[in-house]
Amino acid sequence: MAEPEADTATAGQGPAPAPGPPEEGAGLAAVIGATVPTGFELTAAEEVQEKLGSVSRISRDRGKIYFEVPARGLPQVHRLRSVDNLFVVVQEFKDYQFKENKEDALKDLEDLVKKLPWTDPLKVWELNNSLKKKKTKRKKHNLQSGASKEKLNEDGEEEGTDQKDAGKREDCAQNAAGESQAGSGSASQAGDGKTSEREVKVLKFRVTCNRAGDKHSFTSNEAARDFGGAVQEHFQWKADMTNFDVEVLLNIHNNEVVVGIALTEESLHRRNITHFGPTTLRSTLAYGMLRLCDPQPTDIIVDPMCGTGAIPIEGATEWPSCYHIAGDNNPQAVKRAANNICSLLKKNENKESSTSLGIPLDIIQWDICNLPLRTGSVDIIVTDMPFGKRIGSKKKNWDLYPACLTEMGRICTPGTGRAALLTQDKKCFAKALSRMGHIWRKGQTVWVNVGGLHAAVYLLKRTWERAEEKRSFW
Repeated sequence: MAEPEADTATAGQGPAPAPGPPEEGAGLAAVIGATVPTGFELTAAEEVQEKLGSVSRISRDRGKIYFEVPARGLPQVHRLRSVDNLFVVVQEFKDYQFKENKEDALKDLEDLVKKLPWTDPLKVWELNNSLKKKKTKRKKHNLQSGASKEKLNEDGEEEGTDQKDAGKREDCAQNAAGESQAGSGSASQAGDGKTSEREVKVLKFRVTCNRAGDKHSFTSNEAARDFGGAVQEHFQWKADMTNFDVEVLLNIHNNEVVVGIALTEESLHRRNITHFGPTTLRSTLAYGMLRLCDPQPTDIIVDPMCGTGAIPIEGATEWPSCYHIAGDNNPQAVKRAANNICSLLKKNENKESSTSLGIPLDIIQWDICNLPLRTGSVDIIVTDMPFGKRIGSKKKNWDLYPACLTEMGRICTPGTGRAALLTQDKKCFAKALSRMGHIWRKGQTVWVNVGGLHAAVYLLKRTWERAEEKRSFW
């Protein structure tokens, strides 16, 4: 991929206007790489087109998209809901020819460092850093103004990288190329010439290599080590595996090689949840499932097995003109979801110059097979069904899935209702769905990787068939 050209202003006729203060990132363009939940690449590309006006290219390496934006658009890039991690592309090679001999192949990677167009991507990285610092300052100001001091912790179920295609090997390595004396040639000089005031900071870095494919003579560890050594020599940066300033990415997928610089320290899916259960869903995957259903203003959206509330919280944040109802039969899950909603409300209160209006979301403890909702009253159902691994069992699913689909069919509006259901127990789901053909019509299936498990999101459309009315128990 050619280095993105900077936008240049055309000289006009007549006298030039007096120059104003230079805008940060003015004229600088960046090719951004984004990792997304596997299977939802098209969904992410649609969001990028809708919110940034950029056309995305989906990588052959699943779970990645690429798009070009002006560097000044970085804040909007960070606000995308469907992307996990972001990096600026230094250069991409679509058909890189690796030598068969290991030493020769690694020597080529070392030599590559000197030939790469680092200048503009490093400017983008610096601009991204300055944005992060501004955000941190705002956060500190808000905390001093009486904001919530609740610490955001993170664990729970997370999606794998899904590079394990059949017959392929893949591995990931991080290497800092060993400690050595760093020189003074920092790439992160402020550019204002005030280096005499204090010594220029020497950057710390690490190289992370993700490799997929079975035709490479080297491991990702070896590639990261040798590429990292060359980066260190080229920039005179200091190697540091944990406390680094710059993370250089070397992504190798068969003959496709992409060199990038990370723009996110932690995944953007870590945004809504503070109280985790055994199977908390990533916010980015929740967004993808909701978007599949195309929510419209005033739609009633239900997650009948909400767990810690990842889906309804994402829904209420991104589609506030819909009404979201979440429920679970487990009181502990309902408590966690309620705590997550409270954390989100506090976060909204702390945003500068915003009047917190609450969020259109309610949480209820209920029985999935006997929902306290009127027949045909719900527009959309989005839920993460029990896989039968960490919660429930495969045996229980044979009874649970048909009962769930029946009750969901009852509450869903005939003709226009739709559902996006995530499950790893595909055999059981297919069997249950085959009995429900009169109520549910199967549409799109999106194959995803959830915590290393091969799962599927089924998009179902509600038929016009009227469901049986619920009989009163009183």
